[in-house]
Amino acid sequence: MFLRLCVLLLLLGSGSAAQAFYLTDSKGKIHSLDEHRGKWVLVNFWATWCPPCREEIPDLIALHENKKNNLVVIGVAMDYRNPKEVLQFAEQAKISYPLVLGSYKIAEQIGAVPGLPTTYLYDPRGKQVAYNVGAITREAIEHYIRSKR
Repeated sequence: MFLRLCVLLLLLGSGSAAQAFYLTDSKGKIHSLDEHRGKWVLVNFWATWCPPCREEIPDLIALHENKKNNLVVIGVAMDYRNPKEVLQFAEQAKISYPLVLGSYKIAEQIGAVPGLPTTYLYDPRGKQVAYNVGAITREAIEHYIRSKR
């Protein structure tokens, strides 16, 4: 499974030009690709009802909190009925990274979301270098980042 994830993450290996995005998190802070220039940026689209999404949350928390990776995680909650339920779930799951209450219009700023979870990774120059549909792991992301240093 790890090898499959690495292959999927490497699909965009050469990097494509990133479009600017502006995502407002649940605390009212705006996150943009320019704001995080110089850091890796991982944008993860997920839903509270999605088992693989829920499984990857501890790895995303660990990635965000590990300052050695120089990486920012932004979670974009999709397909929800009530924003309060998402925020309660995030609190219970101890999600420490910024959380955006998303929609498909918001997702269009980043790219297609053919399934959940979907993750996009940007390098420190702001280029979209990888994406993955399906669960990711901390190990796969850290391996990818190490391979690009």
